Amino acid sequence: MTQTVDEVQVLKNRVKATWMAGDYAKIAVIIQSHAEEFVARLALTPGTNVLDAACGTGNLSIPAARTGALITAQDLAPNLVEVARQRAAAEGLNIHFDSGDVEDLPYATGTFQVVMSMYGIMFAPRPAPVAAQLLRVCAPGGLIALANWTPNGFIGQMLKVVSTHVPPAPGMTPPPQWGVEEIVRERLGDGTASTEIKCTPRKVQFLLPFSPAQTVDYFIQYYGPTNRAYAACSPEKQVALRQDLENLWSSHNTARDGTTAVESEYLEVIAKRV
Repeated sequence: MTQTVDEVQVLKNRVKATWMAGDYAKIAVIIQSHAEEFVARLALTPGTNVLDAACGTGNLSIPAARTGALITAQDLAPNLVEVARQRAAAEGLNIHFDSGDVEDLPYATGTFQVVMSMYGIMFAPRPAPVAAQLLRVCAPGGLIALANWTPNGFIGQMLKVVSTHVPPAPGMTPPPQWGVEEIVRERLGDGTASTEIKCTPRKVQFLLPFSPAQTVDYFIQYYGPTNRAYAACSPEKQVALRQDLENLWSSHNTARDGTTAVESEYLEVIAKRV
């Protein structure tokens, strides 16, 4: 169904509120190593123009800037951009930050040699304009590099649990679809005159110094999607949501010392702009 302008804006406002909720910086620190490894594989060189789309608190931007690349970073949630800006300032890194919408990037066509996003653009409500914008701002011969949670990986399963208790907003495309190779190839135009794409599943670890039950509390407090879903539930439904999340974390936990160690999976997408 075609959405009206007002319906789209309501959807975007809801997404923005989700990522402004909680304290994503507390989650970002857990996955910081994922970003450092991802950036290292890109082998950025000094002077390369790079966009970090849906940058969150700067997990990709910071290590990318350390290479001497010229980094522009944007995110829909201004509080996350402010955290990223403070992190960059603390290291003396010169990164240009913007608050803005990945579905309507304010950059000229072909500006960036690398357009990257980790666990970011996948949460924008409408994939078609997102894909169009990533392709537009990427220069010919440049790279679009994405890391997107897969549906069958742990975080994909966690998001599914949440959605069974609190259905997504009408018009919201399931974010983990960006972690399905066939869908990504279709969205970015693989095999056309636009892009050549390589997809690689990557395994990553969540290591937390407390029990699965405490981990659930941590995510409910700090992770926007679980924070907002929990707040939207009645007390009885909060108990059910918490229990389902605890069962999920416990069943995947490989630690035996009272801590939590869970493996998840993302799809690494490297698309060369022809």
